[in-house]
Amino acid sequence: MSETVIQAANAAQVDYWNASVGHTWARFQAQLDRQIAPLGQETLRVLAPRVGERILDVGCGCGQTTLDLAARVGGAGHVTGVDISEPMLEVARARARPAGAGPADFLRSDAQTADLGEGAFDGVFSRFGVMFFSDPAAAFANLRKALKREGRLAFVCWRPYAENLWMRAPMEAAQPFLPPIQPADPTAPGPFAFADPQRVQAILRTAGFDQISITPFDAMIGGGALEETIDLTFRVGPLGSALREAPDLAPTVREAVRACLSQYDTPEGVLMPAAVWIVHAA
Repeated sequence: MSETVIQAANAAQVDYWNASVGHTWARFQAQLDRQIAPLGQETLRVLAPRVGERILDVGCGCGQTTLDLAARVGGAGHVTGVDISEPMLEVARARARPAGAGPADFLRSDAQTADLGEGAFDGVFSRFGVMFFSDPAAAFANLRKALKREGRLAFVCWRPYAENLWMRAPMEAAQPFLPPIQPADPTAPGPFAFADPQRVQAILRTAGFDQISITPFDAMIGGGALEETIDLTFRVGPLGSALREAPDLAPTVREAVRACLSQYDTPEGVLMPAAVWIVHAA
């Protein structure tokens, strides 16, 4: 499968992930990987990749999960990571391969529209890479087509914002100092687009999946030092988005955010509750 030219369907997301946001995720790759690793590991457990399988990693980002998958399928298997963010893919391509890992390649490609092959994969995996499609039903139909008849899909996505204290608490601490923020469309491409499990189930059924399980999973995530966590919070998530619109307010909100996050500072770093759905379908 050759690298696919990204089409216009997700043009806004392509622009978003190749501009400052993509460079931010590439810059903070190690901290972000550490922060969400427990959530990806649970999704890997649910997918249960086997030696010799071919796996597609959708929204592979900086490549940690692709290489984890490659280690599990071994030399007889193969993993393809696809993403629309060239800055993140540059990091992925430069990473060291785990000992004993099977071949893995990284393609700049849009899984909604790309020709991924028909029946080419035993499994499709994603760690927070499937909530950004402009047409989720079309995207998952494309992924269903890429799977073998007996193939399966596993991904992790965020439950509602209100349940995710690690994003909500620092934003609420900063809110008094920020300009009013208009409520977002809950179904628009973005981190919480799949917060409603009934919507997820309907999308998957429309796409051709009929054995679907959507299971809540909770974990403490983070692990960074306090100041490191503040810096990351200022660059990703809802507060990061707000401060990209008003960067001059960052010094003003820093003390309020520090006071908030310091409540969760532990000997293992700042740890806060995260709430996700683990989705499995076939």
